[in-house]
Amino acid sequence: MILTEFEYVRPVGLDEALALLAGQPGARVLAGGQSLLPGLRTGEERAALLVDVRRLEELRGIEQPADGTDGTDGIRIGALTTLAELATHPLLLAQAPEIAAAARANGDPQVRNLGTAGGNLAAGGRATDLPVAAIAAGATVELAGPGGRTTVTAEELAASGVPAGTLVTALLVPAAGRAAAFTKTADRATRYPVCATAVRITPDGPRIAVTGATARPLRLRGVEDRLRGGPYTTDAVLAAFRAEPRELFVPGRGTSAEYLGHLAGVLTARALARAAQAPA
Repeated sequence: MILTEFEYVRPVGLDEALALLAGQPGARVLAGGQSLLPGLRTGEERAALLVDVRRLEELRGIEQPADGTDGTDGIRIGALTTLAELATHPLLLAQAPEIAAAARANGDPQVRNLGTAGGNLAAGGRATDLPVAAIAAGATVELAGPGGRTTVTAEELAASGVPAGTLVTALLVPAAGRAAAFTKTADRATRYPVCATAVRITPDGPRIAVTGATARPLRLRGVEDRLRGGPYTTDAVLAAFRAEPRELFVPGRGTSAEYLGHLAGVLTARALARAAQAPA
């Protein structure tokens, strides 16, 4: 039973979808529907209009433009690409393994077969897996809206959300080889992360992001600075996390800030060990 009344439209092109979103206050985008539809059933979510974008083939696919014409020098992931596709795509496994691993950790097979990259990135208010991996990867998100197309960093999107009347069209991920990893402790009932961490080792040092244990997906620059130059031993990583403010970690059901800070450190240490041992 759906507790919320709404109108439903399935546009045939991106311009039509954007016009619908701009023209109706309270319009929501329907892609995979793995977060939105359950919320509509329970009344936790509201929508005056559902704009079903699943027919927009231009928003699908994973590619690495040979000439860098997209400006990313990396991998372009269409917003309607499913999590199942991300989890197994050879290009991501070789050049952005934290993205593939985050998709692979998301929900169950049904969720991954229907859920999309764009929907996972836009799921404000829920701790999902893909945003933290995108932040660690230094990815940007392409948005389309009334003013045309623009890009924001994955970190900025996690902080501010998708603006009203705007649609996520692509995730743009720098290619960096296999020195990256994602780890997660999941809630057994929902499969949402109690804590998930993603790392990418770069020439300038590690990039580290955490979600679930924090109010939103965050890049931990203080931890990165403390670990710059190594070593990435468990003791060193845990010491770097102990120096973080405890209020950074938000207690949940049966957890404390101290526990979540320690868990985040343990998961990050595992991810850094995996990334450091990855073949070049």
